[in-house]
Formats: sequence, structure tokens, C-alpha cells
Amino acid sequence: MTSLPVTDTRQDMRLIPAACACWLAALAGLLLGWWTAVAAGLASAVLAGLVLWRARGRPRARDAAAALLVLGLLTAGPVAWRIRDAQRDELRAPAAEGLPAALRVVVAERPKPVRSAGYADRQAGARSVVLAADVRTASVDGRPVSSSGRVLLLAPVAHWASLLPGQEVTAPGLLMPPRGADLTVAVLSVRGPPGEPGPAPWWQRASAGLRAGLHDLCQVLPEEPAGLLPGLVLGDTGALSPRVEQEFVAAGLAHLTAVSGGNLAVVCGAVLLLLRLLRLGPRLSAAAAGTCLAGFLVLVGPEPSVLRAGVMAAVALLALALGRRGSALPALAFAVCLLVVADPAMATDFGFALSVCATGGLVLLAPRWAGALVRRGVPPGFAEGLAIPLAAFLVTAPVLAGMAGSVSLVSVLTNILAAPVVAPATVLGVLATVTGPWWPGAGKVLVHLAAPEAEWLITVARHGARVPGAVIAWPGGWLGGLLAAAVLGVLVAAVRHRCVRVLMAVVVAGVLLVFVPVRVLAPAWPPRNWAVVECDVGQGDAVVLATAEPGRAVVVDAGPEPGPVDECLHRLGIDRILLLVLSHLHADHIGGLASVFDGRAVGAIAVGPGRSPGWAWHQVAAEAARRAVPLVELNPGERLDWPGLALDVLGPRYVPARQTGSQDGTTINNSSVVLRAETTAGRVLLTGDVELAAQADLLADIENLTAEVLKVPHHGSRYSLPSFLAAVAPRVALVSVGAGNTYGHPNKSTMDTLGALGARVTRTDVDGDTAVVGDRAGPAIVRRGEPRGPPRR
Repeated sequence: MTSLPVTDTRQDMRLIPAACACWLAALAGLLLGWWTAVAAGLASAVLAGLVLWRARGRPRARDAAAALLVLGLLTAGPVAWRIRDAQRDELRAPAAEGLPAALRVVVAERPKPVRSAGYADRQAGARSVVLAADVRTASVDGRPVSSSGRVLLLAPVAHWASLLPGQEVTAPGLLMPPRGADLTVAVLSVRGPPGEPGPAPWWQRASAGLRAGLHDLCQVLPEEPAGLLPGLVLGDTGALSPRVEQEFVAAGLAHLTAVSGGNLAVVCGAVLLLLRLLRLGPRLSAAAAGTCLAGFLVLVGPEPSVLRAGVMAAVALLALALGRRGSALPALAFAVCLLVVADPAMATDFGFALSVCATGGLVLLAPRWAGALVRRGVPPGFAEGLAIPLAAFLVTAPVLAGMAGSVSLVSVLTNILAAPVVAPATVLGVLATVTGPWWPGAGKVLVHLAAPEAEWLITVARHGARVPGAVIAWPGGWLGGLLAAAVLGVLVAAVRHRCVRVLMAVVVAGVLLVFVPVRVLAPAWPPRNWAVVECDVGQGDAVVLATAEPGRAVVVDAGPEPGPVDECLHRLGIDRILLLVLSHLHADHIGGLASVFDGRAVGAIAVGPGRSPGWAWHQVAAEAARRAVPLVELNPGERLDWPGLALDVLGPRYVPARQTGSQDGTTINNSSVVLRAETTAGRVLLTGDVELAAQADLLADIENLTAEVLKVPHHGSRYSLPSFLAAVAPRVALVSVGAGNTYGHPNKSTMDTLGALGARVTRTDVDGDTAVVGDRAGPAIVRRGEPRGPPRR
């Protein structure tokens, strides 16, 4: 961990007015129009001139005014002109009309994959990439257009993911207007491969080889650490598990997988420490660290977050070479001015705001707080370890709240726990990257040494994300950010008074004394005697059936992606799965298969007679073989018994010719395994995604379909026969559906039919995990998070 100066916290503030004026003027120009940048810049220059005129005999005020004058003129001139060029670019009008275009562009950044959860026969993962590019020539509808602006390309992952910055390509597609208030002039939706790709610069090819080499070295590690380590070292999250990515966001650790000032501080700090041990002078040390800095920037790529962190680090190294001490804040202000003048789009970039706020908090607040803790008897190392994440949280929380519409309440604790291993993991990963190509054995050893650190970070993020209330919803946008800043300001001002601190300590102690024992001794979830739980896994299915033996259950389907089903099973305390049934092989039912095994024994995986889509069948078979778990087939007429639970296989009644090739979605849905479970809450009918034809087959072949609980077919879609629902006559209807889905699920007519039948309908997008509990009066419903009390009917 970087040591903080706890004795002298004074900082040179002369560049602060200039940096703020430049940033705010560029922000106004991007949001309101280029002319506002001109007006704000000229106003700053006039104000600076007045201060200069009246600042005789006050050198610090004169220096601050001179900097403000220069930055005001730069903002009113070059910055405003760049904003004007982007806002008047000739591609904007055709983009608003959605016209076809062919652009010759130079790739500016590494392509970023756009991941999506699987659905139906579409496999989860990245199907497209986003990349920024600078236009060289353009034609719209066959006519040439003059443009030199920046565009965003939405392109297929297959052909575009391997492009490197500096390559020139032709991109045909449809234009769309940009969404953000930055310098992007248009978005181009590309369908085909890049045309006439030019060569990439040699240094980009070399860095791509080193990045690929690190990925190859990481293959000796388990899947999750292997995907995380390149993200920690190089910000390359292409192999990062979506589950780990979500957990890092919830735990407030997402900044660790985005190359920023922290990575550069670790790399440059390691070099400076080594040279300091060799007793080399500050100028030579700064030059060596600067060389490593330049190499690291090339290695990770010219991303905006990398460039802004690199500029800040370079300014700090320059201050070191010139022998300037205590110059962190002037270096930050100078970097802000330089970055905004060079790229005005930084003014609206949330990442830029986060970097500046975090650095400012570490410079202004953390040393003061660490010093105060040391004066109260806290050891220096512990004081700094607490002050750094607390200051970073305090100053970045408003930005994060406005950006994400949520606040992580565990981020301070998780960052404290993560801090000791971040630097070793980064240094070991960088060493593995540069040594691996010419000494693979040493590279593998270094990767193995970095694996425990990566696993520790995953553990911290996972447990942090599992904490109840780890993330709270918050109003998004500017209003949410300002509201968060106001709340934090009031809290900081209040805790300066001793009586307020005592009152807050009493409140916290009371909450801990009242709620922690209740949660531990009588947890609200899961409810006692639960029989069935419909897990909230998003747009997919996962149902857990309890047996008479605690910790043992049968699971039907695994959701669309790893993580949610594992969390649901963890909350239920399931450590052994007697049978995992996959009703059919659509992605939203098998996507979470691997995470079902996390920390659990699985007796067998059961499937129906369908084998389509082929990729899904091969994935299920490969996972069963890897886990050494039997893979069995269920057929109508079979019955399975366990203590407290029995399953009858009712369908599918009609099975198409077995094949692993492509079938349409309706055919695959109708081949779903249909089960009727006998539980302590009554009969439960599990229908997979059966549609009209399969429901009609069940009506024709099964004399009695009645069940107290129905897992509504196909997420409550409109393809449900009212006669089928009436034949089941459920008292409880469980709908597994993702919030905000674009498929129209659940359908209003289906919900109205269930309501008319007298069923109590639950939805996972509204109710979360939903349990059905056996009761003398019939099945009752308990939703996760509800206060304890009599079950709801």
C-alpha cells in the first residue's frame, strides 16, 4: 500500500481555479453548445485579467490568475472550436436519418466486447464489439461526405475483435445518432467484416502478442482466476467471468479491473523502489520509471482511462525529476488542464471524474484522516489502510451514484481487505507478461504465484456482494449525484461534533444488537418448511424442490448465466443436489449449469430426449464429463422418489426426430421435460417452456393435471392455452421472468386467465426468490425479504 504523508498536508492550490474553469467550460460546451464554451472561457479570462490588475504584491494570486487567463483563452479558442467541429460534422444529419454509409476509419481503441445473457438457442457471451474510430473518408448513400470526426462502430465480434489501434479499415453499415454528449459524431452499425484492413503499428502488434501470451499462461489456473488476472494487470476483461464481473461491481471493486492510476502507481512505484534501493538519483529514477510507464501504456492500449492515468503519472514523475515535493495536487490540476484541452470529451466522461475525485480525495483527505488516526494511537499502517479507501469512497460515491443509480455500502471494507494483495498481483502479472514469451517456465511460475492473490480478491468480492443490502438503489443522473453529495456533506459536517458521533455510535450498536442476532438465530430466509422455491435468475428458469433431508434438494433448470442460481442455492443452504434436471436445452435454462456445482455435490444431470441446439447439448455433455457426473435421460411414465419428494415424468408427449442440428424454438420448447412433484405443499406442476401443441398433448393424454402449484410455462408468454391452465387449476402460479425483458413476458392475457382461475400469481422480476410453504390451509407464499410472520396466501 502506498504510504501517505501524515505530517505535512499543505498543498499548492494555484492551478485549481484554472483546472475547474477549463473543465466546467468544456462541460458546458458539450452539454449546451459550443458557444457556451466560448462564453465561459472569455469570462474566465476577463476575471483573471481583473485579478492580475489587482494582485500587485501577491505572487500566489498573480500566478493563479495567470494560469486562469491562459486556460480561459485556450478554452474559448481551440477547445470550443473542436466542440464546434464535432457538433457541426456532416455525418450528424445522415445519422439522424439512419442512412447507409461506408466509412474509411482508423481504429482508435481496442474493441470492447458487448456481453449478453443467453436466450432460446442463442448462446450467452459476446456477439458484438464496440470500438471508437476516427473517420478518414466517408460516403453516405453513395455520395462523398466531408468528415474528420470520431465514430463508434457496433460490429460483429467474429471479424472485428482482433483489430488493433492504428489499423485503417473500411466499414459499411447503417448510421445512427450518438447518445452521449461527447465528440462522437455518429454510430455505425456494421454487419459484415472489415474491408481492406491496413497494417497495425509494430508496437501494437507486439503488445497484442504480450497480452495473448498472458492469457495463454493463465490457462494453467482455474477458470475464474485465469479470467481475472489479465483484468487486474492489463485491464483486459475479455475472459473475465460475467459472474465475477457483477460481483466486483456490487462489492465496489470494479476499479481493479480497469487500468487506472492505481496500476500505474504500482508499476512505477515498484521501479522507483528498486532504483531507490540501488541508491540512484531522483532524475535517473524518474527517467527509468517514465520509460516503464510508456511501455506499460503501449501494452495496455490507448484507452481513455489509461491515457488520463498516464498523463497524471507522467506529471508526477516530472515533478519528482525536478525535485518538487508535495506537488500531487498541482500535478493533478495540470493533468486535468492538459487532458481537457487535448480531448474536450473528457469533461463528460464519468471515468475521468472518478479518477480526478479519487486522486483529489487521496491527496486532500486521506493524509489528514490518517494523521488524525495516528494521533489517536492507531498504528500508521492501519491508519493509512483505513483512511485511503474511506476517502476514496467519500469523494467518488456521488459520481458512482449518479452514474450507476446505486451505491455499494460494502466498498470501504472490501477495498481494505483487497488492498494488501493488489500490488503483488499486479507486479507478478506484469513480470509474467514480459518474461513469458522468452521464458515460458518462469512465466507460469509467476502466474501461479499471482493466483492466490486473484482468488482472494474473488473471495472478497463474492462475500461482499452476498451481504444483505450490499448495494442500495439511488436516483441516477445529475440529480442523484448532487443528492448523494449533499447527504455525504451533511454527514461529514455532522460527525465533526462529538455528540453526533456518540449518537451515531449508539444507533449503529443498537442496530447490530437488535438485527444481527435476529438474522443469525431466526433468519428471515429461507422460511421454515419450504417445499418449493422459484429462484430469481433473471430471464430464465431455476426451481428448487426440497426433500425431507436438510441441505438436500432437486433442482430443475439453472438459469441463463452463472451466479444467480448459485446465490439462490447458497441462501437456501443447499450443499447436495440429488438430481439436476434440465427441462430443455435453451440457453436461459442451462446457462448457469457450471455454478450449480460450486461447493456442492451433484448426484446426476437429467435431460429430456431433445438434443437441440447442438452447441448446448455438447456443453451439457462436456460439463457432465468434466464433473464426472452421470448424464441420464428422463422419459414419460418414470417416477423418482426421495424422502419427502417424488417426481412423475409427464412429458414430453411428442418428441421430434433426435438430432443435434438446428430446430426452431417452438419445437425445442415443446420437447421440454414436464414433471409433477409431490411435496409437502401439495402437487407442483413444472412445465418448462411448453407451448400450445405440447399443452394440447398433455390435455389429451393426462386425465388429471390438477396441481396446487404451477410453474407457468414459458415465462408467462401468450402461448398458453386457457383450457390447459384451467385443467391445472393452480392455487399458486409461479412466473420466472427477467425485469425489463423485451419479449413481452409475462403476457397480460395469460396473467388475467390465471387471476380469473383464482390463482395467486408471483413474478420473480417483482418478488425475487419466491418460496411455497406447506400449511394446513394449503400452499402459502413467502417472498425473500418480507418480514417474518404468518405466510401469505
